[in-house]
Parts: sequence; structure tokens; C-alpha cells
Amino acid sequence: MRTVYSAGAGIRTSVVRSAAFVKSIEVAGDAYQVGRGLGEAAARAIRETVVNVERYRALKRDWSGSDRLMALLSAARQAYPEFLREIEGIAHGAGVDFDDIFLWNCRGDFPGGGDQSHAEAAGCSTVMIPASGETPAVIAHNEDDQAELDGQCFLVRVRPEHGIGFTSFYSPGLLPGHTFAVNDAGLVQTINHIRPHDQISGIPRHIIARAVLASTDLDGALAILSRPDRASGFHHNLGQAGCEQLLSVEAPASLCVVHHVVDAAVHTNHLVFPECADIAQEVSDSSASRQRRAEALISDGALEGRDCSVILGDHADANLPICRKRRGGTDSGYTLATAVFQVARDRVVWRVHSHPLEPPEFNGIQRPECILNGA
Repeated sequence: MRTVYSAGAGIRTSVVRSAAFVKSIEVAGDAYQVGRGLGEAAARAIRETVVNVERYRALKRDWSGSDRLMALLSAARQAYPEFLREIEGIAHGAGVDFDDIFLWNCRGDFPGGGDQSHAEAAGCSTVMIPASGETPAVIAHNEDDQAELDGQCFLVRVRPEHGIGFTSFYSPGLLPGHTFAVNDAGLVQTINHIRPHDQISGIPRHIIARAVLASTDLDGALAILSRPDRASGFHHNLGQAGCEQLLSVEAPASLCVVHHVVDAAVHTNHLVFPECADIAQEVSDSSASRQRRAEALISDGALEGRDCSVILGDHADANLPICRKRRGGTDSGYTLATAVFQVARDRVVWRVHSHPLEPPEFNGIQRPECILNGA
């Protein structure tokens, strides 16, 4: 059943209510209206789940109203005021304070990476396979986070009044962009959480990731990721329809290192490039285990058939599996969704799965400036 409701003046949001593992929503309008639609759709999850998870409570306790938070806000306002308007809209749509939503969007931007003791669940695993002749490149991604968010996330189609539209996985209260997405220029971005200790007072990394979704090409994305005024960073996996290269980018606050993917590769949740070896970081047991296991599978030829589910669905290590689609054990993370993007010369073919070994829940074809969504 499709329900259409008003999400503030000038915006109409379409919500698909079904038994799917995530809902599909569509928002449109100016920056505030887009955020308002996102906030209204996720209002219950934000008010009842997000504000009660331990990581949020730790942020609220340690950093709410701090000088550091105000410095992050000032940097964001100067660089990307339109995305602050989206955050304002999310807050108003959900019926919560702007400061609380902005704080949640700065969760990795504080000294030491924020409260690291509650960041173990945050994760993700990405597999990248370069193009081979006429066979398109592949970016495949497990979106991992806290189990409390299972069933409370969205696949969102955003049609902004100004700028580039996109389709993205959306976690309640957070700007789209820090998970997996494809925009109307055919640019694909998937994000891997990292935990370096080189944070500065600058532009929050969630706003940086959202800005990448507004890029028309890879050069524009890299210009954003190499800004020296970033507060912290992620690992970004990038590709674009019509471009031959996939890019693997480690972008902590102090560096931006770009590797062109020439062989099948994997990235989990810690810095692995030699150029970043001197940056202090936290490496969780799960991230180290997933990286080792995926690299071993690639070395053993698991991707000869170019089927990334062989890796993303792996659970050989019962305690620290790559596919974290279970609760309990020593690993607190949970795989919320899996996305696969085939990046070809004239299109991106994408699909989103509840489990990497099961049929897709959503799929579509993204040609530059022409989107075809399906479920």
C-alpha cells in the first residue's frame, strides 16, 4: 500500500508500507523540506530508539553544548549551510531539538573518535571488483550498525529542488550519504566507518559524505574529500557510470589517500593503506577479523565468478563473521542491509538485499539523469 502525506509546505512524501525489511520513501523540495520529510518518516525511530542507544547517550553526556560541538557547527554552517538546513528539517520533522540531531551527525568527530567504547557495532564491509572488458565493475557493501536499528531504516529517493537527486540507505536522524547511495549523475558511494584519532575542529564527516552525493563526477567528490578543514573522515568507495576506475579512498582528517582499484579488494573499518600507517586508530576485533577473512577468500579465488555474496554472506567465524545478520555472541554489530552496484559505461544497475544470500528487496537502474526504481 502506498500512502502519500504532506511533510511540510511544498513537499509530498510517498511511503511504501509493506513487509519488506526496510520501508521505501521519497522526499522532494528544498533542503529544509527534504530533511522535514526524512524526519517525519523516521520520527518514531528517532524518539524511541536513537535517543536511547548507548552511543547516543554517551555523546549527549560528554559533548552536548561543548565548545567543540559549537566549533563543528560553525564550520558546517560556513561550508555547507544547505545540509545544515536538512538537519534542521530532520529535527523539526521528528519533533526533537536541532542540537540533538546535529550532535548525532557529529558522532565520529570528537577527539579520540568520540566514545569509542560504544562504536564497536558501527561497521560495514565493502568488496570492489574492477571492470573487465565489457563486464562492469562491482561495488558491493554490507551496511552494519547497531541491532536496535534493524527494521527502522529506509531506502530513500531524494529529489532536491536544487542539485542532484539520489537513492540512498537512510539511518534515522542521520544525513543520507554515510551508508550506500547512487546519485543521478551515476556516482556510487559506499562508506566504511573508521576510528582514527586525528580529529580537528572542522566540517563533520557526515556532512562531507552528504556533499559527495551532490557531486557530478569523481573529481568533484575527491575535491570534497581532500578538503583540509574536515573534522574527521570515513573510508569512501567510489565509482561512476562511464568511468573506468573504481576509487578506494581513505580520508581521515589529516590525509586523503586515493587508490585506484586494479584487482578485487575489500575494506572493513580501519585504515589499511600504508600511507596511513602512522595515524593512531582503534581497530575492533570484528573489523580486523572481517578484513583478514575477506582477503583470504579473495586470495583463494572466491571472486572468480564475480559473486560478492560469497564474501559478504560469509559466516565461517561464528563469533566475528563478515555477515553479521544475527544477534548475540561477542560481536555487537548487525548487518542491516546489503547493496550491490554494477557500474557500467552507461548505467548503474543496483539492488538492495535484506541478507546477501537472499533475493533483493529493491532494485533499479540508474542512468545519468534518469532513474528507474523498483521493489
